[in-house]
Amino acid sequence: MARAVSFDLQALQPDVVTFLTERHLATLSVVRPDGRVHVSPVGFTFDPSTGIALVITSAAARKAVHSEAAGRVSLCQVDGGRWLTLEGSVRVTDDAAGVAEAEARYTSRYQAPRPNPTRVALLITVDHVYGRV
Repeated sequence: MARAVSFDLQALQPDVVTFLTERHLATLSVVRPDGRVHVSPVGFTFDPSTGIALVITSAAARKAVHSEAAGRVSLCQVDGGRWLTLEGSVRVTDDAAGVAEAEARYTSRYQAPRPNPTRVALLITVDHVYGRV
C-alpha cells in the first residue's frame, strides 16, 4: 500500500530512494517574477547522502533564468499512483566541475546528454519531500 512520505534526509526509506533512481522524468516548477508558474519537463538526479537534486539545462533556458530569480523550485516525479515532490532552494552554476558532475549523474540515470557549450546545472538543496510511494 502506498504511504505518505515526509522529509528527513537521514530517514528516507529505501523505496523512496529507489523510486528516485528509477528512470522517470519529472516536472520542475518555479514561480516567475510576475507570479505565474513556469513548469518544464526535466530529467534530474538526487543524492540522498547530501539532499542535493541536480538538473542540467542551457544557461538561457527559462527554467534556469526563472530558477535563479526565484531562488526556490519544486520537482515532481510521477509514475502511476506513485509520486514524490522535492522542494528546495536552488542555485544555478556554470562551474565546470559542478556541471561535469551533474552531467555524469544524468548519464548514469538516463543517458549521455547531447553536447551543450552553454550548459549550467541547477543545484537544488532539498528541504521538503512529500508524496506516495
